[in-house]
Amino acid sequence: MAARAIRWDEALPEAAGVTPLLLLDMSGSPRPEWTARLQKLRQRFPTGQLICLEVGSDFDQLQQALRGGCDSCLLEGTPSHAIVEHILELNERQEQETFRVLIVEDSKTASHMIQRTLAESQIASEIVNDPRQTLNALKQFNPDLILMDMYMPDCTGVEVARIIRQHDEFLGMPIVYLSGETNVALQVDAMRLGGDHFLTKPFNPVFLNTIVKSKIERYRALRRSMYHDSLTGLLNHSSGKNTLDMVLSGIAHEEGTLSVVMIDIDHFKQINDSYGHPTGDQVIRSLSWLLKQRLRKHDILCRYGGEEFLVGLPHTDAGQALAILERVRQDFAQIRHPYRDTHFSASVSAGVASYPHQQSGDALIKAADEALYQAKHRGRNRVHIGMPAQALA
Repeated sequence: MAARAIRWDEALPEAAGVTPLLLLDMSGSPRPEWTARLQKLRQRFPTGQLICLEVGSDFDQLQQALRGGCDSCLLEGTPSHAIVEHILELNERQEQETFRVLIVEDSKTASHMIQRTLAESQIASEIVNDPRQTLNALKQFNPDLILMDMYMPDCTGVEVARIIRQHDEFLGMPIVYLSGETNVALQVDAMRLGGDHFLTKPFNPVFLNTIVKSKIERYRALRRSMYHDSLTGLLNHSSGKNTLDMVLSGIAHEEGTLSVVMIDIDHFKQINDSYGHPTGDQVIRSLSWLLKQRLRKHDILCRYGGEEFLVGLPHTDAGQALAILERVRQDFAQIRHPYRDTHFSASVSAGVASYPHQQSGDALIKAADEALYQAKHRGRNRVHIGMPAQALA
């Protein structure tokens, strides 16, 4: 991601072929000029991201900035790490997986019409014409939302919704009814018994896609808060272990390889004692950002606890994992962490274990943790490969 600083009185460069992200320091622009300047930028970059910095927390300033055309405001005093996190989050949203919708509708004509409407907004969908196949489709397709018809042969949409809600993994998944039912009392009853929204047929395509996108965005945000660590944005302890078990199941079926790495920041207690916990948090964030940049999208990244991280590398043997983590270790040692008028550096140690030498997720984590202990014992700032289980027997 290339960046360039430009003063308010300078001409902006052309941004042909890219969608720019503009960080606008509003403290450097007189308030009477905010609206005109923001509107001009919005007209020039209609699809760009405009983020206003140093905006006051009062209603009038926020209203003026948002009305002018900015997408979001970061208030006065927002620390630099929070600005970076906001940018990374926006980047992740742009790269997020396609929205997925399961259509439960007995009419093939109606279901294909809904599917075509969703496709116009690049929303992937799968059709279930037999409601009794809904649970199987949920597990196989893993949708973000269900569009449910109210009345189907031998089964109502409300019955399907109630069945779905008996499964803990689907309790929070949005269910939107799409039906010709106009009786408000019945609509309310349907939502009380497991639904989240009710749209009537014939539907407005724009309105349907807007509702679907809004519901999915909130559902994903909720899932993110439940399954991700608030400090780093990585998977939290329990979701990291669960993800590892699911990935390992697929790897075992394919007779493939997988490596697990436990990473620990060296002398982290000394960092907290010397520089304070906020600076220690920033060191943890720096390592998480580096891991996001250096590893693949399908790799497992988890803040395991405190200053310890769990990494899962599918289709990667121990030797390949060692090479990858060596680069991470070297790059992290080059980072200069600011503290007041100076800076300091930190290092990491890591332990590697691999499948099929270890046969379960717990065994992989234990072996990687033992390898991490060996790396610490041998002087820290190094990566160590653990012994295969059969060699320890």
